[in-house]
Amino acid sequence: MKRVVVLYGGRSSEHSISCVSAGSALKAIDRTLFEPVAIGITKQGEWIISNTDPTSYSLDSLPELTADEKSRPVVIDFTAHGDGFFVGEPGTVGKPVSEQNLQPLGHVDAVFPVLHGLGGEDGAIQGMLETLGVPYVGCGIFASAAGIDKRFTKVILKAAGIPVAPGFALDARTLDAASHFEANKEQILARVEKEGLAFPLFVKPGDGGSSIGVSRVDNLEELLPALWLAAGYDHEIIIEKCITAREIECAVLSLDQTVEPQTAWPGEVVNESDTFYDFEQKYQSSSTSHAHVPADLPQETLQKVRDVASRAFTALNGRGLMRVDCFVEPDGTVMVNEVNTMPGFTAISMWPMAWEHMGLSYTDAITQLINSSL
Repeated sequence: MKRVVVLYGGRSSEHSISCVSAGSALKAIDRTLFEPVAIGITKQGEWIISNTDPTSYSLDSLPELTADEKSRPVVIDFTAHGDGFFVGEPGTVGKPVSEQNLQPLGHVDAVFPVLHGLGGEDGAIQGMLETLGVPYVGCGIFASAAGIDKRFTKVILKAAGIPVAPGFALDARTLDAASHFEANKEQILARVEKEGLAFPLFVKPGDGGSSIGVSRVDNLEELLPALWLAAGYDHEIIIEKCITAREIECAVLSLDQTVEPQTAWPGEVVNESDTFYDFEQKYQSSSTSHAHVPADLPQETLQKVRDVASRAFTALNGRGLMRVDCFVEPDGTVMVNEVNTMPGFTAISMWPMAWEHMGLSYTDAITQLINSSL
């Protein structure tokens, strides 16, 4: 039986979503094939084995992993590869290593980093695992780093001839924070006009996810507060044209990089409220949003989305899995909005739902991902 570490939590703004995603994955993993070990990362960056079972987490409460007197610290020896995971005694998190009485966790065959956002989906963990020499599920360093940065995603996809939503990046470090960017208002408006954009606009952090820090801006009065909000998550701010289109999500699976990636029939989250589909609508208001797989579009259009998603995955040198979110305009034009190199694994997440529709169960999808990493 293979021992698989499931990493969850992390220091990003998507910490809670990662906790729930990991709990869902731990419920579904085939325990006749794998011995899962849940290792959490607190928002403070502490690696722990928690006394709280992640399978108990729910989106209703937006959990946060914290260390307590029952938590055990996890320490990694980079010279020992798969045997380099060590666990300390309860109540010693944060203490010097000499006081932790470390014991081997046992050989780790693979890691499933169910981490979203910075520090988990941006190549950082992937680079650490490459250095450690332990196989892991999902995209490698480059695809992870490029995929989380919305500006560089666009640069790469445009170079590959894949249409993307019109927009530009703004560096908040060059703006006057003391005035909450008020002193830069004319400069920002001039740039918006130069790029050929007009209200309404979308403003979002350059490396965010789960719609955190994202605002729809309908007029000038809303622009500066939206920029200030986004700058709280990343110095790089993306200002995009508000596309009159439907957002269609396509799940991609690649178990062998020598062949074309597989794509599921694209799905759509239908938001029945009149508000922007923000974090709360996405994760905490299931009564007003419903996922439809496949999306209610002509099969020709859905196939076009699948083709674009496959090309985007290949252009970014994807591996394992990815969710490619596209805009489909009324005339059938398809363009990429963004990609997710470690898409959500919650009970309402599109990636597992799409593959369930294709006949690949959640459990079997996890099995295939882990086996392909090995």
